[in-house]
Amino acid sequence: MPHVAVWIETSRGYGRGLIRGVADYVRRNGPWSIYFTPHGLREPISSWLSKWRGDGILARIDDRRMAKMFLAKRVPLIDLRGRLPDLQIPIVGLANRPVAELAFEHLRERGFRHFGFCGLRVGEHLHLDQRREHFAALVNNAGQECYLFPERRSRRSNDFAQHDFKQLEAWVRSLPKPIGIMSCNDDRGQQLLDACRRIQAIVPDQVAVVGVDNDEELCNLSTPALSSVDVNAERIGYAAAELLDRMMSGKKFPGNEVLFAPSHVVTRLSSDTLAVEDPTLIRALRFIRDHLDKEISVNDVVAAAMTSRRHLERLMSAQIGRSPHQELLRVRVERAKQLLRESEFPLSHIAQQCGFSSVKYFGDVFQRLVGTAPGEYRQNERDARFQERMPQSRVVRRTRRI
Repeated sequence: MPHVAVWIETSRGYGRGLIRGVADYVRRNGPWSIYFTPHGLREPISSWLSKWRGDGILARIDDRRMAKMFLAKRVPLIDLRGRLPDLQIPIVGLANRPVAELAFEHLRERGFRHFGFCGLRVGEHLHLDQRREHFAALVNNAGQECYLFPERRSRRSNDFAQHDFKQLEAWVRSLPKPIGIMSCNDDRGQQLLDACRRIQAIVPDQVAVVGVDNDEELCNLSTPALSSVDVNAERIGYAAAELLDRMMSGKKFPGNEVLFAPSHVVTRLSSDTLAVEDPTLIRALRFIRDHLDKEISVNDVVAAAMTSRRHLERLMSAQIGRSPHQELLRVRVERAKQLLRESEFPLSHIAQQCGFSSVKYFGDVFQRLVGTAPGEYRQNERDARFQERMPQSRVVRRTRRI
């Protein structure tokens, strides 16, 4: 039985996803004897490593000191963070260009012509810098300007949090509206949404935000709930465990870096909009979004838009290509799809949460717009997630061969 050390943080959704993927592989191909202790990101390794004797290590390596400690064990080692590529430690991780492409296309499909990127201090996080560079290049290639958050440090370290918040607020105020912004990760996306709320920038009508990692707890903690690129960390963890198993059997790692593409964008309220400037249309779309769990009618939407039904129908048809009734059903079904993917709620509860008057009406509308019944859609999504974890045909690229 292989003895494997797993040093992956449990404080973030990405790390927990990696652990689930490792566990899935071990259930199917083990058993392994695993040494694991829950910890946070950048938490120092305790004294256990000096006495540990084993056959392989899966780790999120933070710095050179940590790397040196793991390398001293002289066992197969895979890094799932990739902050130190010059050390030539085999890396399994996420390809950042496809991440930026998904976020950019998601915002562009919603009609945005202004784009921004909100990151952290340049040079501190290689993978976050890559997302910034790829997103900016995509925007520039589309003939637009990408507005980058100008990260600056406060001279007083104890004033950093307040200083950072003020920078975010000032930056959002300065941006052209409406604008679609990619944040470097979900943590930064939550902070950006908080800044928007403090200066009363309307999300998503004026500022739409997309994060990365799809940390469900953090995304749903945000106000409004944060859309995010689902990177399918379980798939990466599964593949890392499989590759380590091969290395422990004497096989070589395929190069020095194996990267995987993300899955899709999980749309939540922070980007569930269309970039429009007409105030009547904004009022109508905002009312639909804000009353999604109510059994509202087209007449309610017309009243909220403060116009006539005939004018609203013409306006929506011209600008978004859908009638008020069609838009109302579309938004409800998109929310239902999210709940079917991410929750175990019964169909009756989902129907109620999405403003449908009955489960039957919900099922009829869903079948007509999606092409499958709600229960079948949920099962298909589960099957697809399982297939994505399998190692076949998922590598984006392999670089820097030894």
